[in-house]
Parts: sequence; structure tokens; C-alpha cells
Amino acid sequence: MPRPDLLLISNVPAPLRAALAERFTLHEGAPVPGIRAVVGGGMAKLDTALLEQLPDLEIVAIHGIGHDGIDTAALRARGIPLTLTPDVLTEDVADLAIALMLAVHRRIAANDALVRAGGWSAPLGRRASGRRIGIFGLGRIGHAIALRAAPFAGELLYTARSEKAVPWRFVPDIAALAETSDVLVLAAPGGSDTQNIVDAEILDRLGPDGVLVNIARGSLVDEDALVAALAEGRIAGAGLDVFAHEPQVPEALKAMNQVVLAPHQGSATEESRTEMRNLVLANLDAHFAGKPLLTPLG
Repeated sequence: MPRPDLLLISNVPAPLRAALAERFTLHEGAPVPGIRAVVGGGMAKLDTALLEQLPDLEIVAIHGIGHDGIDTAALRARGIPLTLTPDVLTEDVADLAIALMLAVHRRIAANDALVRAGGWSAPLGRRASGRRIGIFGLGRIGHAIALRAAPFAGELLYTARSEKAVPWRFVPDIAALAETSDVLVLAAPGGSDTQNIVDAEILDRLGPDGVLVNIARGSLVDEDALVAALAEGRIAGAGLDVFAHEPQVPEALKAMNQVVLAPHQGSATEESRTEMRNLVLANLDAHFAGKPLLTPLG
């Protein structure tokens, strides 16, 4: 029996590629006739123009939770399911958010570079405990960040589409959240609703002692405004796992020792990537066996 044709629309980890190659005939680049499945990472793009070239498409499986590059309305109109890999990466992304926050306050990266270069005398860091920590977006990942931050936060605040049944203080919008927080952690989805939502005004509200942590999407932050705020001391520092034009990172950010940078590594642990791979494959296997999908987007 011939293997179904599958189109890769972005790079995926080598173990996932190998597993897909055992089940499907893989294609990359321009679509070919007969494509029945599409797989990509969380930054993958699948717009109307590409969908029109895939008349036989039956399922889209994303290796990640980001789907702001996917035309979900067009998929729904054609009855094509979209699957993600939620939950399995939540804990690791939340861990990284806390790690970035601590690394910025305690100058972990800068001090590491200093010692490796033969130095020893370092500027003072900042106390991380007792801070007012504001989380923008209290979905799965935001909630996991809050659980980790709550024991050492002076106060924990959050902004979401609606107030949740949680013990932390709800703040109705990001402007008020930034004004009230010492640390602003971004954990909201990308997309038009959040494009550049952290602009110069929000950064000024965060203030000269404030720290920005972004493990969500680079699109949430006006990157030029962030560079300016950091350079002018209008905020104290930033911990960034995501950027506006990945993998390009502004040279100005690279030169700032009050900034900690990571190459979009939120889910990059052996455990998460194994579970993500297994979930992508399980969704595809279920579809082609005529069984219910494990994690379709609702």
C-alpha cells in the first residue's frame, strides 16, 4: 500500500523527520499533487495561497503550540483539522521563564562570561525574590509560570481575557499590569491581537527597575522600542527566548549585558521533544486509521 504524501512546511527535529519518513512520502518546498498531510513547527506559515495548492489536504499537525502563522479560518472552512502538542511542553517552557528572570536579576550570563574571560570583580545584581511579578496570559504556560513564581514573589498579578479562579490578583489590561509589576512575563499567544502589544508606552510603565521576560512570541514586543528602552535605562533588563525576526537577533541586544538571550529553547529538552514527537505521530496515525485525534485545536 503506498504511503501517504506529506509536506513539511518548516524544519522539524531530525528524530521526527526520521519517524515521518517511515510512515509517509516526504516532500519539501513547492507542493506536489496528492499531499494529504502537512507538518511544521510552531513558527510554520500556512496561508490561503499555500492551502489553495493543497486540494487533497486532510490534516495539519504542528510540532508545538504556536499556530499564529496558520490560517485556521481557511482550515475550518474546508473541514481540515489542526493538531498541536499542548501540555507536554508546558513545564519546560515555564522553567525557562523562571530561569530567564533569575538570570537577568543575578547577572548569570554576564558573570559567566566575566569569569571565563579571567575576571572576578562583577557589578552587583538585583534581588529576585520579593518582586511583584506580572504574567500576561494565564493559559497553560502562564499558569505553570505563576505556580513557580508564587512562592518567592512579593505579589503575583496576571492579565488574561477574563478573571480566573486563582489566588492571584487579576489586572484587566497590560498597561496596568506593567505599571504595577517589577517583572513582566509574556506568556500570551501571538497573532494580530497581540502584535507589538509591548511598545514604548508599556515599557515606560514597567519602569527603570523593571525586567521583561518573553517566552511567548517575538511578535508581542516592538523590538526597536525594547532596544531603545534598554539602551536608555528606561527598563533594567530583559530575558528573551523569542525574537521578532528569528533567527535574526538585533546586534544591539547581543551587546547588552543586562539582557539574557536564548535561541527559542522553551521546549528544548529531551523529555519535551520526545513527547512532542510522539504526539505529532499519534495524531497522524489516528487520522489515517480513522480514529479520533488526540489534541485537535478546538
